[in-house]
Amino acid sequence: MSKLVVTTFDSEAKAYEGTRALNELHAQGDLTLYGMAVITKDAGGKLSVKEGPDALAGTAVGSLVGALVGVLGGPAGVIVGLTAGMLLGGISDLLNVGVGMDFLDKVSRELAPGKAAVIAEIDEDWVTPLNTRMEAIGGSVVRESRSDFEEAEIVKAAAADKAELAQLKAELAQSGAEAKAKLRTRIKEVRAKLGELSNEAQTKSQKLEKDVNAKISALNDQIAKANAQNKARIKERLVELRADHDRRVAKLKQAGALIKEALAA
Repeated sequence: MSKLVVTTFDSEAKAYEGTRALNELHAQGDLTLYGMAVITKDAGGKLSVKEGPDALAGTAVGSLVGALVGVLGGPAGVIVGLTAGMLLGGISDLLNVGVGMDFLDKVSRELAPGKAAVIAEIDEDWVTPLNTRMEAIGGSVVRESRSDFEEAEIVKAAAADKAELAQLKAELAQSGAEAKAKLRTRIKEVRAKLGELSNEAQTKSQKLEKDVNAKISALNDQIAKANAQNKARIKERLVELRADHDRRVAKLKQAGALIKEALAA
């Protein structure tokens, strides 16, 4: 399972040393680098993206950069006291890439005004190679494995809407005329929600396919350049990547089946 890593430094120059270290670790096979970006935070707390947004559009790193800029782009400590509504857009982006509030909180504490950070998505067998290289150049590493939270939430929502629709239809059959009108309105609303959820699951599935194909390409390229010892390690990452992808796709298919059953009933 891939991880999102944010490494903070005291200067932009040090951050670029961090990008070189990541590329070297990738070349050595110590980790697989899927994408990275550099951001800075000025004295007033404003975040700027220095490298990566165009090439990373639509990727986990691109989404995380957008979320961090959206949520942490104010003065130091701005996250404290923010309402759920104010954070909603950024949190939605974070959940989309599979990280949560604890990760955001850690990054917020590390990314103080005047600092810079390298944001990367990687696969690694051990944390020590990356930690050692980054610490040697003054970097502080925060990492989190990407979860399948969003896929699980889609399944959960599909099951809940299916159950509500069945309950509404059962109640409709036994209600009077006045109640029937309200129940029919609610039934239409739930069916519309299921339709939206179906579209969301399909979009997520398409993104997963694009994501996994890009990662497979990166791994195969790395395998082709690796020595015999490292080839085996990288091939294991490839196997794990496919297994994680299959598990996520299975959840989306489960959601699709629930939605189909609900709408057909």
